[in-house]
Amino acid sequence: MSAYKNLSIRQKQIVWAWLFLAIPVLFYVVIRFYPTGTAFVISFQEWNLLGKRTWTGLENYEKLWNDPVFWKVFRNTFAYLLLGTPVSLVISFVIAYHLDKTRFLHGFLRMLYFLPFMTSAVAMAWVWRWFYQPVPIGLFNNMLASIGIPQIEFLNSTTNALPSILAPAIWAGLGFQVIIFMAGLRAIPVSYYEAAKIDGVGWWTVLTRITLPLLKPTIVFIVVFSSIGFLRIFDHVFNMTTNNPGGPLNSTKPLVLMIYETAFSSFDMGYAAAQTVVLFLILLVVSLLQLWILQGDNT
Repeated sequence: MSAYKNLSIRQKQIVWAWLFLAIPVLFYVVIRFYPTGTAFVISFQEWNLLGKRTWTGLENYEKLWNDPVFWKVFRNTFAYLLLGTPVSLVISFVIAYHLDKTRFLHGFLRMLYFLPFMTSAVAMAWVWRWFYQPVPIGLFNNMLASIGIPQIEFLNSTTNALPSILAPAIWAGLGFQVIIFMAGLRAIPVSYYEAAKIDGVGWWTVLTRITLPLLKPTIVFIVVFSSIGFLRIFDHVFNMTTNNPGGPLNSTKPLVLMIYETAFSSFDMGYAAAQTVVLFLILLVVSLLQLWILQGDNT
């Protein structure tokens, strides 16, 4: 206490600040850093969750490298990323761009677009699964049959299964992206558009020379946020393919679902940890790419 009394007011403020920060910092370390570090350690071990851990070195990573299922799942994961991110980005921007100009029922329309984002992913997955069922249950196939088009195997086809799951995943995230885009559009000074209007500039030039360049930080955030979401996709795949997890011939299985099955179906925690490390490194690269783009935007 004598040492504390000898501190200046500024030093006492710093001490109290660290005392208040200690609990959330400790909580974050226990919840985030400890599990992450443990996963790295377990990836070099063999463990069935109940028995004793045994050190195996790089055996799990060698198994991963030679596993054809992993490479199939790896391609699926990036298919979700490379298809879902640009499609959701374009659709959400188009909706936000036109919704920003709408005044009639503006708040109601924003609520309608945001509602799917607030809805349980499990509930939405099961509703869309019902949509995809064959005749006479499925909504889509009943609509196709009513106009004489043969029914489509949405979830039981190696070609159609992944896009069929990707569609509701994109739809579910549109509301959040639309709101963020609208916030970015509202942040652009109106004076730029007024000057362009006085100069007689066309809408395409305004879009490409004013709107999109000034939306770059917003676009970067949405791209990174949605990319991480598609890399970690799980709920829609798991609930829409419960009869055949991962779809026919693993055509829809993402890396997170493979980690789940390896850990809690096969109880091979070491191999699951190695897969988790790979996913962590992928997410890390995406995050570092975000920082690089943002730094380029600020210079």
